[in-house]
Amino acid sequence: MYKVMVMLHEGDDYIRMNKVYFETMPVAGQYIIHSDGLAYYVEEVTMFAGYVSSKGATTILVVHPASKDEAVNQLYGIDIERDLDDPEEE
Repeated sequence: MYKVMVMLHEGDDYIRMNKVYFETMPVAGQYIIHSDGLAYYVEEVTMFAGYVSSKGATTILVVHPASKDEAVNQLYGIDIERDLDDPEEE
């Protein structure tokens, strides 16, 4: 698992969103669906070579919101929690 810091790039501003885990590292040009349920375009991936963080994050993903007309925003009726998540063990 990779722990990364997600930075939102809107206009001239860079806004820290949060730290998240990825099983495979995203690359520039990909779309991600963030925990807020919105799609973001990955602009840049910055990794710190040889850096060990006590908080675990060694990568910054710079993203911007995907436009509403992008295909990634059309989930074709998929309910993420219902269709992708495994049922929790009781």
